[in-house]
Amino acid sequence: MTQIVRDDVRNVELIAHVDHGKTTLVDQLLKQSGTFRSNQQIQNVERIMDSNDQERERGITILAKNTAINYKGVKINIIDTPGHADFGGEVERVLKMADGGLLLVDAAEGTMPQTRFVLRKALGYNLRPLVVINKIDRPEARCAEVLNEVFDLFVELNATDEQLDFTVIYASGREGYAKLSLEEENKDITPLLDTILHYIPKPSGDPNAPLQLQITSLDYNDYVGRIGIGRIFMGSINVGQQITRIDKSNKQTVHKVVELFTFTGLGRQAAKSAQAGDIVALSGIGDIDISDTIASMENPQ
Repeated sequence: MTQIVRDDVRNVELIAHVDHGKTTLVDQLLKQSGTFRSNQQIQNVERIMDSNDQERERGITILAKNTAINYKGVKINIIDTPGHADFGGEVERVLKMADGGLLLVDAAEGTMPQTRFVLRKALGYNLRPLVVINKIDRPEARCAEVLNEVFDLFVELNATDEQLDFTVIYASGREGYAKLSLEEENKDITPLLDTILHYIPKPSGDPNAPLQLQITSLDYNDYVGRIGIGRIFMGSINVGQQITRIDKSNKQTVHKVVELFTFTGLGRQAAKSAQAGDIVALSGIGDIDISDTIASMENPQ
């Protein structure tokens, strides 16, 4: 089996305590990469990612969201996860889709209980977090102390030497800039984008191996019903392909891929095929559920 490393994709988890600025930072990444156009009609431009009615009402992100931006010829899939303790199960499921994470910490508040929760989960999945100290424009920001808190938390959670050797970005999602040191000029968000390309591991997998795709979240559409969202770990998938669904009880059923989508900006775009390393959405399996495995018919595993 040949593992092929993909230069053209990065899969990044965005994790933080509630209200530490994940959604606002994603807004800036979308805008400054040119993915979000200024003339797009968004219900609330400051909270692009929070599309669920309950989320907008409560001002927190409940459901994991997928978005993607293109930067320097690389597709960066961003999975924006809940920061609230009530939705920890959602965080754990979608961590499996990522190769690295952005750990956002408020420059004034520092590490919080939920920071510990999501970081412990991420380290447990051997994700390599990139630390973003956000909201540095706050008058009460205390960046040096917060960085020490973050390092101490990594040590406390038994991070590996490689995980402890994390890169730090200082940012203001609200003002739309990021930088590698506090002394640098406030310009734009591109230092964060460049660091993601350099720091987040590239996905790998064998596109010629039997298909292995795990469903980690669900969506629903009135026309096609349930839509399964997940990452392809091995092989490739095509529209019209006959696949095997393996559910939680290991029961196997045969289905046909009716529609296949990849993520772009705030939405999805139809795709004819996708391969190992891609995050996709697919329809055609009426009762598809979280943790299902989508496999090849010839070699279901």
